[in-house]
Amino acid sequence: MEQQFVQTINQHQGILHKVCRIYCNNVTEREDLFQEMVLQLWKAFPSFRSEAKISTWMYRIALNTAISGLRKKKILTTELEKVSFQLEDKKEVSIDEDLQHLYKAIEHLSDVEKSIVLLYLEDKAYEEIAEITGITANYVAVKMSRIKEKLKTLIKVYQ
Repeated sequence: MEQQFVQTINQHQGILHKVCRIYCNNVTEREDLFQEMVLQLWKAFPSFRSEAKISTWMYRIALNTAISGLRKKKILTTELEKVSFQLEDKKEVSIDEDLQHLYKAIEHLSDVEKSIVLLYLEDKAYEEIAEITGITANYVAVKMSRIKEKLKTLIKVYQ
């Protein structure tokens, strides 16, 4: 089972990296989130029944882990609001300016909106996005339309 798990993670680790990029602003946070997602996947692996695609199952767990981690982080952040410092992130990968504007705009979306955008950018069908997020395909379409308009507005701000 361990070998099968490692093979699955190696084959689909791009999913985890994409979720980390959407929900974390620096390399250290991404590395921590990646490790937490792998741990949660390992815990859930024995219960995977192959009723859904492995990628759908991984997205669901990765997104839930990221969102629940953000909630915990927000609680801690409110306790530490008065202490503020910035570490220079030297390992940050350089990305083109348009993509930077898009990521900056995505940072201002809600957690649910971020998950829908991530899956949309992965060319997932609305039905699969619905399955992963637990909402209906029609609601995904409505949310995506609203998110696109919101992103257009936000991107103009960051250009």
